[in-house]
Amino acid sequence: MSAATANATATIAGLRADARISPRAHLRHTGALVRRNLLWIRQDPESMFDAVLFPIVFTLLFVFVFGGSIGQSLGGGQQAYVQYIVPGLMAMMGMNMAQGVGTGFNQDFNSGVMDRFRSLPIGRGSVLFAKISVEMVRMLIATAILLVVGVLVGFDIHNWPGLFAAVGLSAVFGSALMWIFLTLGVVMKNAQSVQAMGFLVLMPLQFGSSIFAPTQSMPGWLEAFTQVNPLSALADAARGLMVGGPVAHDLWLTLAWSVGITAVMAPIAIHTFRTKT
Repeated sequence: MSAATANATATIAGLRADARISPRAHLRHTGALVRRNLLWIRQDPESMFDAVLFPIVFTLLFVFVFGGSIGQSLGGGQQAYVQYIVPGLMAMMGMNMAQGVGTGFNQDFNSGVMDRFRSLPIGRGSVLFAKISVEMVRMLIATAILLVVGVLVGFDIHNWPGLFAAVGLSAVFGSALMWIFLTLGVVMKNAQSVQAMGFLVLMPLQFGSSIFAPTQSMPGWLEAFTQVNPLSALADAARGLMVGGPVAHDLWLTLAWSVGITAVMAPIAIHTFRTKT
């Protein structure tokens, strides 16, 4: 039997086994894989460097380098920019964590870990859900660090329920983006390709949004793009919830993007993982 035939046979067998697994078993498998991934982080603490250092570096960089000049346009100097940038960075957090999940997933494929998982009688979707669950934990840790650093540089929390709502909204949107990068992690040949593709997608979305600066002074075509950019909606919704201001339109727009991305990309990610040979 050729290698291709053997791989195809194993894939078909895995699909049939996956179909016979009950929802309760899927949850049990997901929990076991979450524990496995958390133990891996415990053995490799360097994998948390991005979650720990990213919020510190970016908060200090934007507050002390750009805070004075952009803050003047907001009418309040650096203090006004702190109130503006911290909710924006919270929106940015999900995208950067999502890119990391795709890179790590691809590395697991190339190291043979995923071949081992797919040879076991476990739900194929459980592997993906476990990966997302652990990345959500990393995202919440990064968000907590961001808020601590933000408070230290002068961020004022006006609405505690709104703060928790903004964190939850960022987590929902971030989890939706993770399905995109999980798909990239499956179809791309190596982690460098996933990083390059993520960079090409993330940079225009991040800087073509209201995360770092108000959009009124941008060229007309770019300002029009920011109005449909989901990151602008998420950042503006987070500001409204945490600092005050209009919320409803941006909140519902962010939720609509999150549901739409998940509805489209989750089945694609699970299918490509199941059928990859």
